[in-house]
Amino acid sequence: MTNQILIVDDEADIIKLLQDYFEINGYQVLTARSGTEALQKVAYSPDIILLDINMPEINGLEVCARIRDYVSCPIIFLTAKIEEIDKINGFRAGGDDYIVKPFSIDELGARVEAHLRREQRQSIKTQTKFSEDLVIDYSSRMVYCKGCPITFAKKEFGIIELLSMNSGQVFDKEHIFERVWGLEHEGDSAVVAEHIRRIRVKFTEISDHVYISTVWGVGYKWVG
Repeated sequence: MTNQILIVDDEADIIKLLQDYFEINGYQVLTARSGTEALQKVAYSPDIILLDINMPEINGLEVCARIRDYVSCPIIFLTAKIEEIDKINGFRAGGDDYIVKPFSIDELGARVEAHLRREQRQSIKTQTKFSEDLVIDYSSRMVYCKGCPITFAKKEFGIIELLSMNSGQVFDKEHIFERVWGLEHEGDSAVVAEHIRRIRVKFTEISDHVYISTVWGVGYKWVG
């Protein structure tokens, strides 16, 4: 099956370079030169998105934030920024990875392949009910509370999946990062903490139950 990749960048040279590379490597390529055009192309359901951060009008962070609740595919930011706060802002917007310009196109290709492999390895599991109110459907990657669906971004659901399938077991931030983001990334405890904060906010909007408990000085565990 041919993977479809959406490349979003306002620089024509970068678009051409990446389009040629991924087409040669067997991808079906969609391109967009602006955030507005990117929002339109998302309707074609790409398998992965390469998203430049610094674009006029609608930047990459805003594009990601707008689409993240509606698409589950990996989003890799292309950025010239390397400050830690920029990385955190990217993950907070819902990005899965980032690569700094100027980048090695072979490294970028390897990262794209790694993300797609991880998507394909996602095991299919049956629907599991953890309490009277909560249902986690691992096959569709959906969570229902009191019969209402709660939409989680890809990494947020990955954390829920890891913790809920190992209910009562405590995972530290480094272990969560390694299991959800992959071994090719260096652990970032701030990113894990932010994702868990976002998960908790979504749960508290619909339920008073605490599903993810903090074990101070150790990590997090599922108590649903």
